[in-house]
Amino acid sequence: MDVEQSESGSEPKSAMHTWRYRHHFTYKADQGKNIIVQCNLCLPRVNLLSTSKTSTSNLKKHLDRTHLGCDARPDARRGRRREEQNGEESSHCQLKKLKAEIISKCMTQAKTDDLIFNFIVEDCQSFYVLEQPGFRKLITGLTEGLKAMDRVTLFTKVDQGFSAMRDELMEKLAGVQYVCTTADIWTAHGRSFFGMTCHWIDPASLERKSAALGFARLQGRITYDAIAGRIHEIHGAHNIESKVQTTITDNGSPFVSVFKEFALDTSENEDDIGVYENVSVVLEGESEQDVLLFLPTVQRCASHTLQLIVGEDFWQAVSQGPMCQLHYSAMAKVCAIWSKCHHLHVGLDAAEEIGKMALVVPAIICWNVEYCAVQKVMSLTERELTELCARLEVPRLQPEEMAFLKEYVTVFHPLAFALELFQAEQKCYLGLVIPTLLSLKNKLSEQKDSANYLGDVINAVVVAIDVRFQELFSSTEARIATATTPQFRLWWMGASEREDMCTLLATEASQMDPTNMVEVNTSRRLSTIESEDDFFSYGSVKPAAQIQQRGVTEEVRKYVEGSGKSLDCLQDFPRVKQLFLKYNTTLPSAAPVQRLFSQKGNLVTSQRNFLTDDYFERIQLLRYNRNVCTSATQ
Repeated sequence: MDVEQSESGSEPKSAMHTWRYRHHFTYKADQGKNIIVQCNLCLPRVNLLSTSKTSTSNLKKHLDRTHLGCDARPDARRGRRREEQNGEESSHCQLKKLKAEIISKCMTQAKTDDLIFNFIVEDCQSFYVLEQPGFRKLITGLTEGLKAMDRVTLFTKVDQGFSAMRDELMEKLAGVQYVCTTADIWTAHGRSFFGMTCHWIDPASLERKSAALGFARLQGRITYDAIAGRIHEIHGAHNIESKVQTTITDNGSPFVSVFKEFALDTSENEDDIGVYENVSVVLEGESEQDVLLFLPTVQRCASHTLQLIVGEDFWQAVSQGPMCQLHYSAMAKVCAIWSKCHHLHVGLDAAEEIGKMALVVPAIICWNVEYCAVQKVMSLTERELTELCARLEVPRLQPEEMAFLKEYVTVFHPLAFALELFQAEQKCYLGLVIPTLLSLKNKLSEQKDSANYLGDVINAVVVAIDVRFQELFSSTEARIATATTPQFRLWWMGASEREDMCTLLATEASQMDPTNMVEVNTSRRLSTIESEDDFFSYGSVKPAAQIQQRGVTEEVRKYVEGSGKSLDCLQDFPRVKQLFLKYNTTLPSAAPVQRLFSQKGNLVTSQRNFLTDDYFERIQLLRYNRNVCTSATQ
């Protein structure tokens, strides 16, 4: 870059024209043998320098003395770059050391082991993952040199976690007055497992709490006496025999036989309780003596009962009705669409491209899942459905078949909704069952007159609900559970039945919380001693009981006349709240124990065969109880 030209005139030729640092100066004036220049590095301060036309030594001295750190000289610039590079390297080293220091403080080997333990338990991973080279490299890279624990350490942590979880669970159950349990059996790859879960309601928050109690291996022939032994063993091991209100099971024949044989009949004397002999096969370690079994009352799974209505009564009505051929032809074509979408990715791609959504392909034998899949298909327009059938090369649905399926989706939507309610867990109580079934019957009956194809099927389903739930409709426990649920109270009952229900509630509520009743009686007896007649009154207990009964009746009456639907309103009615806790602890379905088997794809694999039955059970209980017991996760 040449020396810049100023307004004082053209620059004379000098040594600066060939000088490599000329861009740092601006020519100002000519003084014969010398020239006057301005140093650009000194700006905005004006610094005029005089230098010979034949030499630039004066300017070099100025740069060396004044601008040594300004990259004016090449050697200085190279030194500056070396310093910057060294500084960058030094900064990088410092950051790396700082990162390692932070990791060393926040991520210890013990915490790394806890995280790996949670990963194995919560995701139901195989223990062999600890020995995989890629997994070990991942842990070492993420933790700056820490190592993944071995299987011996993992087994030790499983023992410690299970022991702590069991102690915490036992402590929680000891403070609960009412619980219910669910039981089921799952078989896969020639191995059978007995699962049991426990559920209760927190008295303070009225929130549902759940925990798994057992995931035991059943060996040998599965009989009703073996199942009875397992139920008795698990209840006794957790000290909840006297607290279990009911045990919820499906309608399978083993469970029906178990409770028919061993359930305690409260209408008979205690001496008539059944005796189970020679249970050493089931209860390991017991002697050959007779063992007295205490089994609670059984509550049939409402969800499974509705599934039976769809699976048996519904199909029987369809097969015997005039719409049999139409139903089978329509469902066969829908199944063909599901089959293509399930086995061919091009089928799913075509469904997403045409319908702008992913079709549901039912993978399990469950009616509500199948219903949702049919609902997805029928949400497509006639043009989209025709195009989809053409792309998948399956038979096209005829107009009458489409009309039949649309009516099927509309008519049985309440049934699918009821199943979803019963399979919930957190906000589902026994008091939900009767109102749900009554509403279901009403909604099905309302659509009977407008139905073109399924009128007879609707009648059959309504009759099946009355028959299969007859015992529940007449159950005193279920009716009290419904009446003590603020969402329903007595609105679901006829006017003629409400007075009798109020009397029943008052009778049951008067038996709740006897400690408070004693305190009330004592305070009243002391406060009314005003004369000798009061002091020597021998019948004071009876009037106090009558006063107590009047207080209970008034509380029940106020509750019944209330309008709040939230559970929080029960805090204003302590005796009704106690009734709610007692009768609504029971769940309407056995869905929670089925969720215990939800990881069944990862439970029984070739890589898990080396686990003993005891460790296998411990892993599953730790996984299920991680939300209710803090010690289950480390």
